[in-house]
Amino acid sequence: MEKIILIVHMLTALGIIGLILIQQGKGAEAGASFGGGASQTVFGSGGSGNFFTRTTAVLATVFFVTSFSLAALSRQNSGVNVEDEGIPSLIQQPTSDIPVATDVPADVSSLPTLGDSVVEEAAAKVNDEAAQALDTIKATADDAAVAVEAAVGDAASEVESTVEQNKPE
Repeated sequence: MEKIILIVHMLTALGIIGLILIQQGKGAEAGASFGGGASQTVFGSGGSGNFFTRTTAVLATVFFVTSFSLAALSRQNSGVNVEDEGIPSLIQQPTSDIPVATDVPADVSSLPTLGDSVVEEAAAKVNDEAAQALDTIKATADDAAVAVEAAVGDAASEVESTVEQNKPE
């Protein structure tokens, strides 16, 4: 039964595609006044649009009916059971050979810990690196201060020489 509905569904879909491609658009009616359109139709000047439109509507209805039928059939053939809450659950739960850990020890003393020496070594290393970084920052600040003092001294001497040159005599 499902295969028959599926075949009808596919043929209906192909029929809809074909009919839509055959139909002329709304702009084709303006071209009919210049000798085209109505003279080339089998169904007369007004009949082709109505025939194709109605046939497309019938095929679309058949397509929707077959879609719903296929959905209903696939739901019946599936292995999902909808419970009272509307949440689907599997009818048959899969089994596994992997054991599930049910008892977790509450005693954490069995867990491995880091020794105090490892923590102290890490803290000493961090302190050494921080001290080196601080020394580098201080040296850079001192160099910057010397450079600023030299620049200020040069600027001051230049200003003094400029003032001396521009003094009125």
